[in-house]
Amino acid sequence: MDVHGGGNLRRVAVVGGGIAGSLVAKSLQFFAHITLIDPKEYLEIPYGSLRSMVEPCFAERMLINHSHYFSNGRLITSPAVGVTESQVLVADGRNVDFDFVVVATGHHDPSLPITRTHRLHQYTAENERIRRAESILIIGGGPTGIELAGEITTEFPDKAITLVHDGPRVLEFMGPKASEKALRWLISKRVNVKLEQTIDVNDMWDGNKSFRSSKGEIIIADCHFVCTGKAVASSWLQKSILKKSLDTNGRLMVDAYLRVKGQHNIFAIGDITDIRESKQGESAKRQAKVAAKNLKMLMVGKEGKMERYVARTPTTAMVSLGRKQAVAQFSITTISGILPAFIKSRDLFVGNTRKKLGLHPTLLD
Repeated sequence: MDVHGGGNLRRVAVVGGGIAGSLVAKSLQFFAHITLIDPKEYLEIPYGSLRSMVEPCFAERMLINHSHYFSNGRLITSPAVGVTESQVLVADGRNVDFDFVVVATGHHDPSLPITRTHRLHQYTAENERIRRAESILIIGGGPTGIELAGEITTEFPDKAITLVHDGPRVLEFMGPKASEKALRWLISKRVNVKLEQTIDVNDMWDGNKSFRSSKGEIIIADCHFVCTGKAVASSWLQKSILKKSLDTNGRLMVDAYLRVKGQHNIFAIGDITDIRESKQGESAKRQAKVAAKNLKMLMVGKEGKMERYVARTPTTAMVSLGRKQAVAQFSITTISGILPAFIKSRDLFVGNTRKKLGLHPTLLD
């Protein structure tokens, strides 16, 4: 089945409904015939997910049906499985004709359900797991693992939490001072932090309560959470025209204008790109803005006015430690406590993202 646009408007296929893809679809929906292709019916604001595990009602704001911000286009709820010179191939059998494509598939997470309602139920179930557990194991000491430990110990201070990290310090993407401040905070909350140890996640199953670390330590926990990195969602491109545009890490190589190298009408944004910068929400938002502008320029024949995307070396990085604490690294100093929490931890930038999508920051639609 072919999906065609009519009239004089150009056809744009946006593949991936995360932060980057959603913002592009919203920005262009009255400028082109947009088809948004996503396995889910909703956008999940990822930096609100950990808060939602301990406070399921928080998920009501950060899970947004695509139809709430994307009202003038076509939504296909099925994963893309390939791309040719003129079509995106979809798992449900449809072939979406395009003039331009934006690839924004981010990271692969097969556990995400299709509907928002089902996802809300998942958060309620995760919350019940945490509530019932007396002891909890968190695997991974990056920002996800640290923030999850912070959320749980703040909401449930009596839980016995063990955090296992394979590196010599937590939060290795930040400087040593930030790592030390986060570690001291965790210890003050009685989190048992085990550094330079691993646990074989391939040898784990639901209901497993005994875990052996790489140093032979036995850790007993009623439930566990794996907070290590997810694979880039680019396997669907391995047999497509873009297979030679993938680097050795499976990321799409892009030029200064966010076009896939060697392609004139195919863009890539978000975590799937090879851009050397922190893969954070703010980067996705900036890339979406530049890609949308450049697509508009191409559509009206003003290629010379396209904007170059400039990757930023982050001078600021923040990690929440529950609702009222955070650690922040600035260009001249590193601090922790209430001040950085005021900037990030209270709302985790969920309200700001909703506003960029044209939605009320706090009121539900």
